[in-house]
Amino acid sequence: MTRRSIRFWYLVHKWASLVATAFLLMLCATGLPLIFHDEIDAALGEDYEASLAGPPSADAGLPLDTMLQTALADRPGEVPLFMAFSQDSPLLTVTTGSAPDAPGSDMTLLFFDRTTGTSLGPAPTGGFLDFMLALHTDLFLGLPGMLFLGAMGFLFVLALISGVVLYAPFMRRLRFGTLREKRSARVRTLDRHNLVGMVALGWMLVVGATGIINALADPLTESWQNGELAEMTARYVDAAPLPPAQYGSLDTAMASAQAALPGRSPQFIGFPGGDWSTAQHYAIFFQGDRALTQNLLTPALVDARTGELTDARDMPALNQALMLSKPLHFGDYGGLVLKLVWAAMTLLTIWVLWTGIALWLRRGPGHAERRVDEIAQGGMVGQSFDTSLARRA
Repeated sequence: MTRRSIRFWYLVHKWASLVATAFLLMLCATGLPLIFHDEIDAALGEDYEASLAGPPSADAGLPLDTMLQTALADRPGEVPLFMAFSQDSPLLTVTTGSAPDAPGSDMTLLFFDRTTGTSLGPAPTGGFLDFMLALHTDLFLGLPGMLFLGAMGFLFVLALISGVVLYAPFMRRLRFGTLREKRSARVRTLDRHNLVGMVALGWMLVVGATGIINALADPLTESWQNGELAEMTARYVDAAPLPPAQYGSLDTAMASAQAALPGRSPQFIGFPGGDWSTAQHYAIFFQGDRALTQNLLTPALVDARTGELTDARDMPALNQALMLSKPLHFGDYGGLVLKLVWAAMTLLTIWVLWTGIALWLRRGPGHAERRVDEIAQGGMVGQSFDTSLARRA
């Protein structure tokens, strides 16, 4: 690699890291408790599933129409927005709002036991994890905040790639993982920064890439609505929105959808007028039947008035990538062991980010040119260079 190329990648690494570091530290700090959201909910007594016994609500229980009527009786004057199922317990949730297109701030999440029909009450709001999730997701700014954090994620990935590009020539004359313990304090910190960064590289790339995809959730959903969803419901394009009073039987709609997608388990229902459906349809989303595909959803659109199936097809590849990225981002695939790995890697990432800031703050005049020289020489530099670094450490 030429000295000019090394200088280019050095500047890319430096500025991509510096611009994004403060926000990345915030994302790591807020993401750490979110990894253990299930365990925290259980400790706070907010794990509703732990207290329920019976078949999964996705498989059996009281009729869906009965559950919906119970939910609306708890929230008079409101309309249903979503109904979601558990694959592990009788827990069933119903989300209601003042209108079919109600914003998130105007929604209420209700918990039920589908086996008995018992209401477990509304979900608590405004708690610690809700605050952490909003800060981690969009900085309380909605879509602009999501896109901004997505841009920070892109800079993070760019910093990682440029770091790898620079690490290869830097270690050309050194064994991988060499720590130059007899050098200055700054050089020792740099070696540890590089080594830990390489150890956590794969994880950081995964979390950075999935974070970028998650930040595009709203645009990807809108793209699906305007493309695939519009194509599936083309013959309804001129139909007037269906009033909630004219919604047909949920059980009939579910039977139609399950006949089209046998062997799959329902995950949630989007009611007419919401972001995940149309103005005339129940959108019933089914998950895959294997561990690796359980987060891949297939929607079945059912006429909400008649209960007849309109269409059922897989979602586009980008939307499927979004579904896979969310649990992967928070380590939700492998139980507590994987969550502990995710937490450990998060702590290592915080250390890498912090040492990167410390190295930059302790730089001296002409530091950039000296770093380019050291990389170009494969980590083998003269005593005068080391002495210069030591004076500035």
